[in-house]
Amino acid sequence: MARKDDSRISVSRRSVLMAGAGLGALAAPMLNTKTLFAQSGAFNWRRFQGQSIEASLVTGPRAENARRHNAEFQALTGITVGVEVIPEQQHRQKAVIEFNSGRPSFDVFQLAYHVQKRQFARARWLHDVTDWLNDPQMTPADWDKADITQRGFEYATDDGRTRSLPWSVDPWMLYWNKELFAAKGVQYPQTIDDIVTAAARLHDPANGIAGVVARGLRNANLPVYTQILLGWGQETVTGSPPRLITDTPDAIAAAEIYKKLLKDYGPQGVAGYNWNESQSLFIQGRAAMWIDGVGFAPPVEDRTRSRVVGKVGYGVFPRGPKAHHSAMFGDGIGIPAASQKKEAAYLYCLWVTNKQMCNRLMQAGGGVPFRSSTLSDPQTLASLSVPRDWATCVQQSLPIVRPGLPVIVPVTEFRDTFGTALTNMIGGADAASEMRRATAEFAPVLARSEQG
Repeated sequence: MARKDDSRISVSRRSVLMAGAGLGALAAPMLNTKTLFAQSGAFNWRRFQGQSIEASLVTGPRAENARRHNAEFQALTGITVGVEVIPEQQHRQKAVIEFNSGRPSFDVFQLAYHVQKRQFARARWLHDVTDWLNDPQMTPADWDKADITQRGFEYATDDGRTRSLPWSVDPWMLYWNKELFAAKGVQYPQTIDDIVTAAARLHDPANGIAGVVARGLRNANLPVYTQILLGWGQETVTGSPPRLITDTPDAIAAAEIYKKLLKDYGPQGVAGYNWNESQSLFIQGRAAMWIDGVGFAPPVEDRTRSRVVGKVGYGVFPRGPKAHHSAMFGDGIGIPAASQKKEAAYLYCLWVTNKQMCNRLMQAGGGVPFRSSTLSDPQTLASLSVPRDWATCVQQSLPIVRPGLPVIVPVTEFRDTFGTALTNMIGGADAASEMRRATAEFAPVLARSEQG
């Protein structure tokens, strides 16, 4: 259920007017880039004090980090922020409805680049912040644009313009239960084939242990498949205009691996598993391996919830027969083009992606910011709330990341179509037939999306 943080910093209109008196009377009660501190030539966090904004964020560690420190932003800026946090699928539905209405109820919006980038760019739903990033009155020097990784700005940029600030990257990895591995004398897998071999040896349904767990639920399952597919050095879409390459021999071989892992060595009912069901099984000690993103270390190491605290290894995803990659997914934070409070909203975006907030997110093991300094900051690494080998896994994964989903408009339909094929495979359907059917079904959808 969506929740709001309604803590407020009270700044009277009289105090704002008095502050502006020395610079000339304010022409209007709504502050903007031409009022108060506009002539000072320097950045000032309190430039837009007195305004109220609404932020729409996705349930997860990034939103929790922002909400936990919300009062800090309000004290820093004098800007009141209401934070609404919504589960991922509802958040994406809300985006389409509200942006299409032309009057969104929020001034700040968290977006998933791997799902929403192309859709948002084509619709021009987000405000272009390119010029503000280069304006010292709008972006403080210590935000340090150069510290944002190249991958981050590539994700945030379309047609040479930046319409959001890069927030966090989520490379995929392999969680593994060291105790179960040791009991069977199994070594950490070095290749994708080794994952299959290890899963076969560790699978023990009689004792309630699955050799491996991962997402089997339609739509949610596609990133597991694309992570495996990257081991063949292949993505799902190529070229401009984009075309599907999901029925190649390599694409089918990756689908066979997905099928074998979850059908033969996954838990009963895995076709209904999303990340949360997979996490629950793993932290109960009932799965030897778990394929997913790096942001799930906190619950794994939570003694009030997990039975595997201190028993888990965090491994770089093993190499495939042709390549070694980690699937990358990413989030950004932007401002609706229709917002009437863009400048105040931009300060919030700057704050939530600054070095201190990024370090806090990393310390909690809740995500990996698009910042180079965070990954090497001694204080951050020394105060991790999760094991140090989690951070080592992150550091080793980032140089080998590749996008886990194609940057296309109909991403949801893409995930649905191929997700259905993958779920069917878990039920025993032929992998080659399912991949060819899904490719033929989705190809015209992709073609139409490029025409309009």
